[in-house]
Amino acid sequence: MKPAAAHGLLLSSLCLALCCRGGARGSPTSSDNHEWKKLIMVHHWPVTVCKEVEKDCRDPPDYWTIHGLWPDRAEECNGSWPFNFEEIKDLLPEMKMYWPDVIHPLNHSHFWKHEWEKHGTCAAQLDALNSQKKYFGGSLGLYEKLELNSILQKLGIKPSINYYQISDIKDALASMYGVVPKVQCLPPKQGEEVQTIGQIELCFTKDLRLRNCTEPGELGESGRAWGPGLEVCEDGPAFYPPPPQSAR
Repeated sequence: MKPAAAHGLLLSSLCLALCCRGGARGSPTSSDNHEWKKLIMVHHWPVTVCKEVEKDCRDPPDYWTIHGLWPDRAEECNGSWPFNFEEIKDLLPEMKMYWPDVIHPLNHSHFWKHEWEKHGTCAAQLDALNSQKKYFGGSLGLYEKLELNSILQKLGIKPSINYYQISDIKDALASMYGVVPKVQCLPPKQGEEVQTIGQIELCFTKDLRLRNCTEPGELGESGRAWGPGLEVCEDGPAFYPPPPQSAR
């Protein structure tokens, strides 16, 4: 299938994913002015997450997991809409698999609470995401339809002791998704040769269509970090670290 055709099918599937994963009608969001322009689907690489916090995580997943679904310029939009674990109980098998708390694997709900209160209450301005079940279910649906793990495998981009060029990764992903992603890295620490790949972001318009994460002339997030220590990757080589048990 040609990339353009695949891109068209992907857009249809993504919209369907959000429409089909519904829930009870959401509570109204805050009337405060929290303007945002795009949604950012943030995937993170668990091996780098463990390195980032300098914590010896126990058996981090060997696949890309969800960090969050984030409106770009709004946070904590409704402090009167607290996280309610009961609303997402039927999503738990998928949540634990694809949206785990890599750092605190025995207490996932703290991570999900944070994501809802900081980001979900803003994303809930959209009808498709206007309840906790819709927000978490919709995020899972996007993750499953984007298939980042299998796309990277198809492109031959796998964890390796050899380095990748960031421009090659971005170009390869753009050829599959039809939009330019954003890739974030940990800068090299003392004694390290290169940066380490940590997150891959794919962005959406408010009508849930894929878009470039940064458009020409758009005020920059070029140095904005979505996690402690992370920065937008520099052009050049980067390390995509294998899980500890498979490192050579």
